[in-house]
Amino acid sequence: MVTSASTRPSILFLEFGLTLVTIAAAFAWPRVGASFFAKLESIFGQLARRRALSVLVVGSSACILRLLMLPISPVPQPFINDDFSYLLAADTFSSGRLANPTHPLWVHFESFHITHVPTYMSMYFPGQGMILAAGRILGGHPWYGVLASVGLMCAAFCWMLQGWLPAGWALLGGFLAVLRLGLFSYWIDTYMGGALSAIGGALVLGALPRIRRSWRMRDFFWMALGIAILANSRPYEGLLVSIPAAIAVGWWIIRKPHPPVAVLARRLAPGAAVILCTATFMGYYNYRVFGNVFTPPYQVNRAAYASAPHFLFQKARPEPAYRHDEMRKFYSGLELRSFNQLHTASGFIKANVKKIALAVLFYFGTVMLVPLVMLPMVFRDRRIRLLLLTGGMVSIGLGVETWLIPHYLAPFAAGLYAIWLQCMRHLRAAGRHRPSGLFLAHAIPVLCVLLALVRASAHPLNIQLPEVKLFTAYGTEPVGLSRAQVARELGKLPGKQLAIVRYSPDHDVFEEWVYNAADIDNSKLVWTRDMDPASNAQLIDYFKDRSAWLVEPDFNPPRVSRYPGTEVQEPDGTFTSEYVPTRSGVGEQR
Repeated sequence: MVTSASTRPSILFLEFGLTLVTIAAAFAWPRVGASFFAKLESIFGQLARRRALSVLVVGSSACILRLLMLPISPVPQPFINDDFSYLLAADTFSSGRLANPTHPLWVHFESFHITHVPTYMSMYFPGQGMILAAGRILGGHPWYGVLASVGLMCAAFCWMLQGWLPAGWALLGGFLAVLRLGLFSYWIDTYMGGALSAIGGALVLGALPRIRRSWRMRDFFWMALGIAILANSRPYEGLLVSIPAAIAVGWWIIRKPHPPVAVLARRLAPGAAVILCTATFMGYYNYRVFGNVFTPPYQVNRAAYASAPHFLFQKARPEPAYRHDEMRKFYSGLELRSFNQLHTASGFIKANVKKIALAVLFYFGTVMLVPLVMLPMVFRDRRIRLLLLTGGMVSIGLGVETWLIPHYLAPFAAGLYAIWLQCMRHLRAAGRHRPSGLFLAHAIPVLCVLLALVRASAHPLNIQLPEVKLFTAYGTEPVGLSRAQVARELGKLPGKQLAIVRYSPDHDVFEEWVYNAADIDNSKLVWTRDMDPASNAQLIDYFKDRSAWLVEPDFNPPRVSRYPGTEVQEPDGTFTSEYVPTRSGVGEQR
């Protein structure tokens, strides 16, 4: 018997319910477990005092725990449009190229977030693609680059927090990043990233208090490296973090005692070299991929396809000429409609409430909301005042963007956790007068561990996971399986294959199938869009050494058959469409 999704308990509902139970317990039995938590804090504190070891333990724990989860949460299939774009970049970089030549029949391969002219390449900045390429080269699969980046992110969070907070709290923050971001979230289970820009932001923010205290060369280097990472992953949001940091360092140089100018210049030199090399590389990358040193990623692709601009203060552009209905639905349908709604009072309010809710749900959920009641006290803290100011600038900057996905906030993710931990410190300190505060400070981390265990056991416990488009710390059911199954079955056939994808009129544009490797002509399987008969005939003639298949993803299960007119002739003179058999039913005639 299969329980329907509507009758299965949702993990988000369980989180909310357990949070309420914990709050009630804090007021009913505030001293329960006090001796146990005291012993746990003592053990935890022994590790926290060894700062370098703490960073190493946090980072390695993220990687080891996620690898242990592979039997229940396997290596993810690409699904979101961004995934395929970054994987194209990874394939290109791992092949030793910065870009690929435009294909002569490129109009058949047009897809979201892919640039075909002047070169065939991902529209995104190169950082995430390089991480995926490293995973492919060193580990045999791009996902291992994602895994390594998440481990480094959790380690960077711990290091950053050590600069702002006592060591024990920094270690707690690092482990919370493992539990909330490193095990099941889309930062680990997709290829679109989040961890890389979070690393960059953590390095910038973590260097700040260290520079203020000691002016060391290595701290300037870490800050410069963080800026370089942000510039190649999420440059706009990275600027919102980097500008306050640069202003603060400049102010300290002017107003605070510091080493002699010559000594300070020597200490700044390695960081300055990193920035100079980054700017040179980015200019060269822009030139090779987009044809001009000063043409950044995004610009060519958005100019070719998009009507809605990225910022609210910009004007919508005239609709471009589209060759495929799916492209029109996405860019001049979904995107432009969202942009226009933001220019009404109600639409602006709703959109920004949704942005806040989405960010809160992803980074905190409901279990970590309770300590935020101490925010009024935190706003008066001098210890993290610079973080609060930076957070304000980031909030304003994100508020004028048309869209927000949680990884847009990744450059300030470590800052969010620092502010939250300071709230926790106030909550714990309140326990001197109200034992419920101390109970909550102890119970919330334990509840985070419990929820991670529940998520790991979601299938045997028959717990419902969030929908695909809902970004939470708990991820979703496996996605992208249908396309992967069709690709696997076609890949088993002898010779090269050509998949001509035909969508239904009500196709979901977020479930795109037409993405290809960097070297299209030499790929085992080539994905193309269904066009008019003459264009399809030209395509089939170009790929005459391939078997042509009509793929219809919107059937359930997806339907795969010989493309009409390319059927195989049998010995008796009849023709067969040779449906592709699969275990999931792909190719069954309906």
